[in-house]
Amino acid sequence: MNKSTKIATLVMTVTVFSSMIMTACQSNQTSPTEPSETTKTTAETSQKDKTTPDEKQIQAIRSQFQNATPAHWGEKMPGIISKLPTSEKVIALTFDACGGKHGDGYDAELIQYLQENQIPATLFLNARWIESHPELTKQLANNPLFEIENHGSEHRPLSINGRSVYGIQGTQNLDGIIQEIIVNHRLIEKMTGRAPRFFRAGTAYYDDIAVQVAKQLDEQIAGFHITGDAGATFNQVQVKNAMLQAKPGSIILLHMNQPRGNTAEGIKEAIPLLKKQGYRFVKMDPYIPTQPS
Repeated sequence: MNKSTKIATLVMTVTVFSSMIMTACQSNQTSPTEPSETTKTTAETSQKDKTTPDEKQIQAIRSQFQNATPAHWGEKMPGIISKLPTSEKVIALTFDACGGKHGDGYDAELIQYLQENQIPATLFLNARWIESHPELTKQLANNPLFEIENHGSEHRPLSINGRSVYGIQGTQNLDGIIQEIIVNHRLIEKMTGRAPRFFRAGTAYYDDIAVQVAKQLDEQIAGFHITGDAGATFNQVQVKNAMLQAKPGSIILLHMNQPRGNTAEGIKEAIPLLKKQGYRFVKMDPYIPTQPS
């Protein structure tokens, strides 16, 4: 089974919930003997008992948001975490691995530097990148320096009505938002043994409906305070200068999937300078309260 087939299969696991539910609701075949009310009730109860937690969760989200209209679109809005809620001189380095034809690389030099210098980081991995690097994903997940979080299934902006940004087509509807989050959520949980707490969409763009849906799917949207490498397009000096703008609690967005870029070189210059200023580096998880269920 190739990579595309595997991801398509994962996506279908969410879609099939809908077809199962619709089949159960629409089945109304007649028989020579009409079943008694007791039999009907028993059958209905049995069908409800077979509904999985995922299906129930998705049904509830569809019911709540199926007619919703978005009011906001962008990288920053209520519900998106842009900074850690602390006055401590700490910085959360976050690294995206976007996957796909031009995003499946691995910046081994960068990760090696973090490991050698014991720099914690939060890694946002896309499903396609995970499928390209399954053993590496497990290795990173087993390293206590790192936490593995959700960077989506197909690296799409989260939109309920198909908005695009930077030439990347967003999700088309509510089910698209759900699939973009939950498919990779389940993949990460399966691969690492830990369910991700945080989600960052491809491009880091959302509408406000998507932010609410992510919360219902038990993930919090991780934005950023500083874009550290502009999609791995910054040169070494630009990366260093961007990182030196950090404040207490800054979340810095960087990339670990473009080894030909200058992200690693810029980080190597910035981190010693930030340490001299009294900063230390942390993972996001310990600083973000768990959201109410």
